Amino acid sequence: MNDDVYGIKKWGNDILEILENGNIGLKNPFHPENSPADLIKIIKSLNERGISCPVLLRVTDYLAFRIKQINNSFFRAIREIRYKGEYKGVFPVKVNQQAQVIDRIVEFGKEFDFGLEVGSKPELLIALAHDLSANSTIICNGIKDREFIHLAILSIKIGFKTILVLESPRELDLIIKISKELNVRPLLGIRVKLTNKVSGNWSQSSGDRSAFGLSVEQVMEVINKLKIYDYLDCLILQHSHLGSQIPDIIEIRKATQEACRFFSEMSKLGAPLTYLDLGGGLGVDYTGEQKSAFNSINYSLDEYCTNIVETVKYELDQSKIAHPTIITESGRACIASSSMLIFNILETTNFDSKKTQTINEEDHPLLKNMIQIPEYLGLERAQECLNDLNYYRDEIRALFRSGQIDLPNMAKTEETYLYVINKIKTVLSSSTEITEELQDSIDNMADIYHGNFSLFQSLPDVWAIDQIHPIAPIQKHHEYPERRVILNDITCDSDGIINKFVLKDGVSNTLPLHSIKDNEDYFLGVFYIGAYQETLGDLHNLFGDTNVVTIKLKENGNYQLLHEQEGDTISEVLSYVEYEPKDIINRFKRIVEDAVRSRDLSLTERKQLIQSFKESISGYTYFEK
Repeated sequence: MNDDVYGIKKWGNDILEILENGNIGLKNPFHPENSPADLIKIIKSLNERGISCPVLLRVTDYLAFRIKQINNSFFRAIREIRYKGEYKGVFPVKVNQQAQVIDRIVEFGKEFDFGLEVGSKPELLIALAHDLSANSTIICNGIKDREFIHLAILSIKIGFKTILVLESPRELDLIIKISKELNVRPLLGIRVKLTNKVSGNWSQSSGDRSAFGLSVEQVMEVINKLKIYDYLDCLILQHSHLGSQIPDIIEIRKATQEACRFFSEMSKLGAPLTYLDLGGGLGVDYTGEQKSAFNSINYSLDEYCTNIVETVKYELDQSKIAHPTIITESGRACIASSSMLIFNILETTNFDSKKTQTINEEDHPLLKNMIQIPEYLGLERAQECLNDLNYYRDEIRALFRSGQIDLPNMAKTEETYLYVINKIKTVLSSSTEITEELQDSIDNMADIYHGNFSLFQSLPDVWAIDQIHPIAPIQKHHEYPERRVILNDITCDSDGIINKFVLKDGVSNTLPLHSIKDNEDYFLGVFYIGAYQETLGDLHNLFGDTNVVTIKLKENGNYQLLHEQEGDTISEVLSYVEYEPKDIINRFKRIVEDAVRSRDLSLTERKQLIQSFKESISGYTYFEK
């Protein structure tokens, strides 16, 4: 059938394609004429290599392409609008700190003088260990101590353009003191707190109540201090964080306009500003809806770039200020599409049944009424039938609790309920006009598919902030997905569920999936997880990092394995929570030996038990076949 039930054409951004065999294919954006790489074949070949699911799959082509897209879009806007400055992006290391990611960002970004943004000493060390282009920048945000500032200033002597962005007036005193000790003039920026407040999940990072940046009065205090110390010539950059995942292009334009007003005024006060850093904000359309919403955006990349360049040019031309180099920190938009989580379904819990129920003489009258509901079931009476079904079941349950119904009748009641629910679902599946109440009722009876992943480790934003990532099976798109499900992870936490999904016609509380045969491998992909998910994951139930694989797409649907990282073993995870694996084994041996001494355990059983314990402690934290 190859029907795009999941809206892949909307959110896939020309990097995903449904193949003729019903599998999802990974398209090479640099060579769209090439055959897509079959994702099922990739997973199977990884499995043959000993790399099992769950696996985080990184595609370098998608990262390289996105970096190129962002830069070329800005270059095009600069050329068309006749802007006299340049564009130089930076990647915020906090968005994804993994070495394989940062190494490739630096590699792919070198031709565009793509730099890095850091917010801590460890991130600064990462940046300084990379061979950045001579014209790229390292933007140092966040609260800084003496060691951070000392290293940043010294790095200027070996050719790094390391800019210390002032987050408070207090920082300036320390920076000046250290720069005098080192006899090195620092490169300074100033972070201005904009009054414009944007919408979205991260609105708190903008406006007056933002935790970061200087207020208007603090800006003036810093400028006056710089004049007194004769350091005003060091102030080359203004940082104004517009926001994160901003859904509305109008908000971006307004925030850019306000940032330009600060830039103009500080320039008039003598600050030799040459860089305008507009921070983050470029969003990702996770749902493909192209609208101003938490998980979507109402603008394209070209529109974003054009609006920024056009606004900066107009505002600064009005003030007769030279056009600066524009910097953005588009981490999410840069990295999100390059990673996906692939996991297998372990088992299913179905909330309906096709097992026909017949009336027997010993059945309770209420049970007989339940069995007869399908006789008057139709689309127009579906709600009535559901109401009757729930009433009869609840009454019979009450009778069971009071001892008036025996266990066989109770069991048949529950079986009948599932059978009638199946009939109601079948009737409703033929209609697109279902009342909201009826739809909610059906959603509440969705199947539960249990996946081999930890929500808290691999998809923490789904749990923490209701982030929506596109999810779809990576196979069987030529078959109709007849089940409606929610997803449950492998943890024993009631919060380990996903119940918001992207479909062709919008966001749904259930996900259409296929029935799974016994011993059938059925895989789901969670897409656009490159931003933050690897960094924010935790050890809930001691499920560690998954296997990680980095690939490059080749011609004719092939791929090249560039790097693999084995997921955490149980012994590694135990060490994270202060257990010494050898000590754990020795503790267990003592317990086993006690059982041998009390004759509860044979010597052969002792050997088997200890061997099993050792094998487990060195194994993968996730389900293994």
